[in-house]
Amino acid sequence: MDQNHPLNAATEEQPASKRKARCCDGFKVFFMALSFSFVAKALGGIIMKSSITQIERRFDIPSSVAGLIDGSFEIGNLLVIVFVSYFGSKLHRPRLIGIGCIIMGTGSILTALPHFFMGHYRYSEGHNVNPSVNSTSSFSFCSMSQNLSLIRTPPEIVGDGSIHITPKDSRWVGAWWLGFLMAGLFSIMSSVPFFFLPQSLNTPQKERKVSISSHAPQTNKEFKLKSKVVNYEQNVTGNVTGFIQSLKSILTTPLYVIFLALSLLNFSGFVGSITYIFKYIEQQFGQSIAETNFWIGLITMPTLSGGFLIGGYIIKKFRLSLVGIAKLCFAAFVVAFVLQLFNFLLLCETKPVAGLSLTYDGKKTVPTHENVPLSYCNSDCDCDESQWEPVCGENGITYLSPCLAGCKLASTIKKPKVFYNCSCVDITAFQNRTNSARLGECPRIDRCKRNFYIYIALQVTVSLATAMGSTPGMMLVFKNVQPELKSLAVGFHSLTIRSLGGILAPIYFGALIDRTCLKWSINKCGKRGTCRLYNSKLYGYTYFGMTLSLKGVSLILFIVFLYAMKKKYQGKDTKTSENGRKVVNEANLEPLNNNGHFVSSTADDETRV
Repeated sequence: MDQNHPLNAATEEQPASKRKARCCDGFKVFFMALSFSFVAKALGGIIMKSSITQIERRFDIPSSVAGLIDGSFEIGNLLVIVFVSYFGSKLHRPRLIGIGCIIMGTGSILTALPHFFMGHYRYSEGHNVNPSVNSTSSFSFCSMSQNLSLIRTPPEIVGDGSIHITPKDSRWVGAWWLGFLMAGLFSIMSSVPFFFLPQSLNTPQKERKVSISSHAPQTNKEFKLKSKVVNYEQNVTGNVTGFIQSLKSILTTPLYVIFLALSLLNFSGFVGSITYIFKYIEQQFGQSIAETNFWIGLITMPTLSGGFLIGGYIIKKFRLSLVGIAKLCFAAFVVAFVLQLFNFLLLCETKPVAGLSLTYDGKKTVPTHENVPLSYCNSDCDCDESQWEPVCGENGITYLSPCLAGCKLASTIKKPKVFYNCSCVDITAFQNRTNSARLGECPRIDRCKRNFYIYIALQVTVSLATAMGSTPGMMLVFKNVQPELKSLAVGFHSLTIRSLGGILAPIYFGALIDRTCLKWSINKCGKRGTCRLYNSKLYGYTYFGMTLSLKGVSLILFIVFLYAMKKKYQGKDTKTSENGRKVVNEANLEPLNNNGHFVSSTADDETRV
């Protein structure tokens, strides 16, 4: 190539600061696009978690099945995550990310499609949430033989398409599909910038094209093209073999394997808890789905972001060694674990429900919620005991339906609807009151409402501590393997925790939660559908017990991990300098090979494990 070519001279004369500015600009564009895609990914995951309860109600399924749906969100990662992590450095990475964003957005949109192929949602037999569709529904009343004319509601309200339930009702379903459509479109939009970025951000794309097309002779171009084809054909087999050897190398590194195991347990507890946290708050504290989403969104994003920044700042400020990073991660997880223990003190009592926790007359507790016998107040009412149309009596007790409450009349104007002459609503101790009940479950007591705000404050500190440990935790994933295997180590780590944690955890958490159900819906096939009411305390013990059990075992493994790290790096300087570069006092910064000796990252390929 002619060094005196005018284009070469112009390039050499170009200030280094401008060339550096162009590189930085390309990196900034990539960084902004990547941040945009991360937001899109997080949005899709959060919408899936927050929609679990409504998906259960819309399709009349138990929590275990909903957990399987949520877990399938991670199945796509199993097919590509490890291979992309290994081969990604050899391909056009920005375009790969862009393609991934498109696939992710398409999947989110497909998740919303069942809404458009199914009929209108009916929250009970004959009811329809679409006001434009007439309904022939009627509430069930106590139909005694001497007053059969009172079986149905008065004629003036028959055929009314209005909604009788509120967002706090366990049958309420909102526009769950809308969030998936928005997340899908947002994800597809985030893919656009990646298709305009060069493969390498170190060299601007235009410069690279000019240097190839203008300066290289035609024969040289043909030679390079042929060389690339030959090298590609020769490297296919080598890449596969190298991949297997690299995977074997990281799986025979004790520190990596131990941290992988404890990460899996910790992540399983996190995924299981976050999947059903919306249902927990709704069932435990009586909050609506909209209120629950608001509070979780309000506390999660600031605390997680702040925790990530604080964790990274501590590492940089104090120039922590590798062992110091591990200690910071362990301390953060211990604090989060201890704080979560206080959740057991905030559990609310199960609502008093006649026919489930109390006898139908509301005077005695029952040993089991199954097959509770009818009482004198409703034994002649010919009620359907499987029906779920809850009403709240003036005595503060929830009844499964107006019929089982012994109600014989209903108002035609008041909203929420009020039922009168309810023989099971015994309020003889009160003066100037009628035996009435209003539509809907009875609200939580004031003490339980106060516990909700304490719970929110506690979650803020737990999320902050967890996030502080996440940044050093991610560093520990690739700091204990050979430098050239960092990408594979991170990929295999993600694959493992997402497959065994992200897929399985929602399923077995959901199955355990199903065991705390007191009242199931019955679908059109006569089979068990979704849960209408849970045993609040048993739900809390199961939910937090499973979460803390997994995290407790994880902390025990973390102690083993710390001991192994101290034994390996004892007396070795692994701190970082002010500019982020490692202080190379010894060769201890390189990981150990299978024989227990340190291996330099610049060593010949034949000496690498």
